[in-house]
Amino acid sequence: MKAADLRNMTATELKAHHDTLIDELVNLRVKLSLRQLDNPLRVRALRRDIARVNTVLRQKEGAGTPAVPAAKVETKVKPKVKR
Repeated sequence: MKAADLRNMTATELKAHHDTLIDELVNLRVKLSLRQLDNPLRVRALRRDIARVNTVLRQKEGAGTPAVPAAKVETKVKPKVKR
């Protein structure tokens, strides 16, 4: 599924789609281990689909909150002593 199609879905639809993709991935991994899988490249495609869904979910969750820059942390560095 394309990312543009995923962006048109709601967050609950995306979570439901994510769950079905995970279930399908588990089934494919079982078939792969039993050497019954016809197309092993389907596992790679499914993992990438899951990553797309996760990315769009993160974007939707992050859209509601403004981005806050991280505070600058100063650390004291001790000089090395030669012995």
